[in-house]
Amino acid sequence: MAGSTTPGAAGAAGEDPGLAAPFRPRLARRVTLAVGAVFLALTVVLVLVMPGLGPGDVVGFLLFGLAVAWFCWRQASVRAVPDADGLLVRNLIFTRRVTWAEIVSVRFGQGRAWVQLDLADGDTLAVMGVQRADGAFAEQEARRMATLVARRSRTARDD
Repeated sequence: MAGSTTPGAAGAAGEDPGLAAPFRPRLARRVTLAVGAVFLALTVVLVLVMPGLGPGDVVGFLLFGLAVAWFCWRQASVRAVPDADGLLVRNLIFTRRVTWAEIVSVRFGQGRAWVQLDLADGDTLAVMGVQRADGAFAEQEARRMATLVARRSRTARDD
């Protein structure tokens, strides 16, 4: 809610407004959008210039091109969106919402392709919105996510 002064709310008093911005990968987003667009364009060109294709072949090629473009779009749309109550994590296949209290820690060590959240139930949740391929930007985003978790998951017992 805009203008809210609730301690856990995005944009709360004393909190940097950029801290609550969505987490999105840079490199993967650019590459997959470009690959999807090129693949779809090449599929259309192929269908137009290949002689002897029947209607079923044309439909098959176009459906395959659309499927690849959809997959690329889905990869480009991964993100994690923080709000006052928790984090909405949209990965390649699944979308999951977790509350701040459910998040125990944020991990992004060497060998991890993306941020992982350790959850209170013992599970882990990959956050593909912060990807190692983004280098220093990804490190900065992982720190920002850890800061958000630390601030938003504080309870009266922590004081």
